[in-house]
Parts: sequence; structure tokens; C-alpha cells
Amino acid sequence: MDSTARPSRFWIRWLTAVAGGVVAFGLTLVLAPALTRQGFSLLVYASPGRIDAFGLEAARYISLAHAVLGGVMVGWGVTLFYVTRTLLAEGMRLGWNLVALSVAAWFLPDTAYSLASGFWQNAVLNAVFLGLFGIPLWATRTTARQDR
Repeated sequence: MDSTARPSRFWIRWLTAVAGGVVAFGLTLVLAPALTRQGFSLLVYASPGRIDAFGLEAARYISLAHAVLGGVMVGWGVTLFYVTRTLLAEGMRLGWNLVALSVAAWFLPDTAYSLASGFWQNAVLNAVFLGLFGIPLWATRTTARQDR
């Protein structure tokens, strides 16, 4: 294959690092429930102890929800990592499409619900992640060739 049809290593490394960040964030949600509750409590309520003030049962359930979300993020991040390092790194349109579509499939409903429910802070966090994915995707859009 012609090497000019492959995305720049810089962008592949960038996307690989972002995918690794998704995995690390997911693992944090699973392995550090107290830190996760404090972080989201600070993000949403500007107070690290507000979620814990909901009571033990509510805090435990919120930790479960975070852990389930974290597990899903680990799986998604590993998939993004693999697709980026294989299909996308080879310049395959399928790889680019898989990354772009999965990011859009996450961003749109998550952000829409965050805004509709009044938790705009999560939408801002989502926008940061969208930028981390979007910049290299935009930069590699023309280098991904059409697959057979």
C-alpha cells in the first residue's frame, strides 16, 4: 500500500493516547468509587461531599452506576485503541468510520441528556473529550482510503 494513504503517526499516537485516557478514566470509575463520587460531586455541585450527603444507600448506588459506566468505558477505550492502531493506522476508511461513529454515538445522546436534565457541566466535559477525538479525526479524514 502507498504510505501517503496512511494517517500521520502523530494523529495515530494522539488518538491512541485519548483511547488510553478513556480506559484510564473508566478504570478510575471502577477502582476508586470515593474519588469518583467526589470528582463528579465537585463537577456538578461545586462541593466534593454533596453526593455522599445523599445518604449511604444512594451513594452506594451512584458508585455502582459509575462502576458500570466505567466498565463500559474500558471496553470502548480498548476497542478504540485497537481500531486506531490497526485499521486507522493503515489508512482504512473502516477504521476512521468506526472511531468517528462511536464517538458521535456516545457524544450526541450523552450531551443531549446532560443539557436536557440541567447538568451542563457534564456537557462541557463531553465537549473536551469531543475535541480530543475530533481534532485528529478531522486531520485524518482525507487520508483514510475507501476499503474494498
